[in-house]
This record gives sequence, C-alpha cells and structure tokens, in this order.
Amino acid sequence: MQEYGIVATFCKRRNTASTGTKGDHFVGDYYVRFGDEHKKEVAALVDNGMKKEEAEQQAPIMRKAQKMLQDWEAGEPSVMALWKTMNSWVYQGFDVTYTRIGCDFDKVYYESETYILGKQLVEKGLQQNVFFKKADSSVWIDLTDDGLDEKIVQRRDGTAVYITQDIGLAVNKYDEFKCDRSLYVVGDEQNYHFKVLKLICQKLQLPSADGIYHLSYGMVELPTGRMKTREGTVVDADDIVDEMVQVARAKTEELGKVQDFEPSELVSLFDTIGIGALKFFLLRVDPKKRMVFNPEESIDFHGFTAPFIQFTHARIKSILRKEQPAGSGSSTDLLPQEKTLVVLIEQFETLLIEAADNYDPSKVAIYCYNLAKTFSSFYTEHSITNAESAAKKELRLQLAMLTATVIKISMNLLGISVPERM
Repeated sequence: MQEYGIVATFCKRRNTASTGTKGDHFVGDYYVRFGDEHKKEVAALVDNGMKKEEAEQQAPIMRKAQKMLQDWEAGEPSVMALWKTMNSWVYQGFDVTYTRIGCDFDKVYYESETYILGKQLVEKGLQQNVFFKKADSSVWIDLTDDGLDEKIVQRRDGTAVYITQDIGLAVNKYDEFKCDRSLYVVGDEQNYHFKVLKLICQKLQLPSADGIYHLSYGMVELPTGRMKTREGTVVDADDIVDEMVQVARAKTEELGKVQDFEPSELVSLFDTIGIGALKFFLLRVDPKKRMVFNPEESIDFHGFTAPFIQFTHARIKSILRKEQPAGSGSSTDLLPQEKTLVVLIEQFETLLIEAADNYDPSKVAIYCYNLAKTFSSFYTEHSITNAESAAKKELRLQLAMLTATVIKISMNLLGISVPERM
C-alpha cells in the first residue's frame, strides 16, 4: 500500500485520457517508475555509509509514500480523492481484461474495507497477549515456538501491513459466507505469509482460522526468465492474450480450412483458440509445480494442447451435423478402441470428484486430452458413416456425441470454450 501511495503522487500529474493508455497499464508503468527511483535513492544512501536495510526505509521517496499511507488511513480528503481516481483507472482496466478472458467474480473485497477490522483485531490480540509491542510502538507476534519467527502486524506509525488486512479479510469472508474452507489461490512465494496468517487467526481463536487453506501455485516463468513487477519485467496479460490470438490466427490460416468463415466468425475463432491455449497450457500442470510458458508450444493442433482438443470437438460436431444417433440400437460387441472410449467416458464423474478433492484442475485437463486423443485414434481406424452394420453406426454415433459432450463440459470447467467448427 505504501508504494501505491507514491505511485498516486506520480499519476496525479497525468491521466489515462491524456496518454491514451489503458488504466491498469498506466498505473503499472508508474509502479515500475517508483521501483526505479527507490533503487537510485537507496544506492545513494548506501554510498554515504547507511546500511541497505535502513536505506530502504529512509529513502526520501519511501518516506513520502509512508506519509501518504498515514494520510490515507486518516482519511485525508485530497489523498482519498486521488486514491479513488487512481483505483477507478485500475479497475476499469482490469474489467476490460477480465471480460476478454472470460473471468468474473461473485464478490470483490478491497483492502480499504478490511484493514480497519484487522487493526481492531490487532488491538484485541494485544489485550490477550497474542501480540506484543516493541519499544518503537510497532506490534509483533512471536511464532518461534511454531517453527517460524517474529512477524510484524502493525507498523510503528500505526498503519496496517498486508497480514493485518488479511486477518480482517478472513473474518469478513467467514461472516458473510460461513464457509468451511476458504481457499487462497496464490503463488508459492507466499507460503510463509499464509502459514503466519493461519497461525495468527488460530491464536486469536477466530472461527475462520481452521478453514484457511493456501492453494499454493507454482510460479509461471517465460523462456526469458522470472517476472518481477516492480522491475518492469512482467509481461502484461493483455500483451500475452494479443500474442496468443495472433499465433492462433497464423497457425489456423496455415491449415487453410477457414476460407468459408465470415470475418466476425474468424475474430471469435482466433480469440477462442488463443485464449483457450493460454488457459489450458497453465492448467494442465500440477498446481504445485513451477513452469515455463511458451506461447508457440501452447498452440499446437497435434499436441497436448487446447487447440488439439478444440479441433477434436469441432470434428465430432461436423460428423453429428450430418447424422445424429437415433437414440436406440441393437446389441453389438465392442471393439478394443470402442471399449476404451466407453471406459474413459464412464470414469468422468469419478475424475471430477478426485480433481475437486485435490484442488487440481490439471487432472481435468489431462483427462480431457486423453479422451480427445483416444477418440481421434478410434476415428482414424473406424468409420462412423460407413460402419460395418447399422448397430455399429448407431453405437459410434452415440460414442461421438458422448465424447463431444464430455469434452465440452471438461473444457468449460477449465474456463475454455470449444468451437462448433474449425
């Protein structure tokens, strides 16, 4: 939050309208600028003999940010007005991106709504001797007996830190939803933070404490290396989506099968393929594993990718547009590949339960790919339209219909659309 304050100071000199920049990009650029300015000032103080840790706090730009944070918590009108303006830019930008990638939220909590409750709980914890106050008036908790260390929960000037806000958020979520388990889907760099959060809530005897669960996600890196926000080495989501759509366009046009599509249909198709490829590539990996995201590799119509699954679905729908199953048929022996398809489809419900119990969407992604691959192998070997008998034709039409249905449900659970034709 303190960096946010000085970013607001920079931003007030310009605005998104004057630059034509998307709101969240505009603020993000200044966040990077803050990091650059802070580094320069810290380096100068260190050159003059100050220890680095002290220099990071005493740098003039950080002191200004801290003062703005104090004014924000005190409700100083000019700071609040600037903060609200900047927030509106960020949220408008976020909304554009979320809409494009098909994400929505039932409830959004803001730090500004949780820090006051968090500070109240810190005061309560002081009275209960859960926390202790140091000579400089900062408030801490000693977790050495729990195998951790001491953790600050309130700065010496009385302002909240991230953990303070999260304590308040845990209570707000429980009070509103009475959830048995509250999942935090956050990168594994925050493992320590969530261990501390759960311990603090347990020591405060909050009813939400035992339900706190950190679904620790491995970080995503690019072939160029690790991404860092304040250093400006993060690749923006909008840029990645644009690149994915362009790659989808190029690779689809290479196949030469979309000449009869209307321009508007092509725009939708390239978005569906590109965004689907991005989501699938991220979700096909065990959540706990770190990974390298490669846009080119993610759009491969013959590999372990969303485009391969999407193409298989579109292929089946093309078959079913020509002929639908009658809905009944006579008995017929199953060939090995037919039996494999039947068994895979029958396993779908069990697979979903297992994925949910383990909080692991990669199980759904892997299953869906295996189903699409199995159908593709089956269809290469066995004709549906020219089946050996009417009973076989009916069986295969029904298998095709069930496969398409399960693929669509699976991919939708991953937030991925499947086109009717490609």
